[in-house]
Amino acid sequence: MGTYEYVVAQIDGDYAQLQRVDEPSGELKLVARALLPEDIMEGSHLKYECLQYELLD
Repeated sequence: MGTYEYVVAQIDGDYAQLQRVDEPSGELKLVARALLPEDIMEGSHLKYECLQYELLD
């Protein structure tokens, strides 16, 4: 498993749409907010590593 950086593109209720920073034209990834740090907002940067998301901002 690799390490990836995401930007929170949109928050919609219990889910967030994430965009990989290295693939700006790629598809968005739908992730349950329960798996993400509580303090995220649209535009937040996240690091994904070892099945966990970490807030970078």
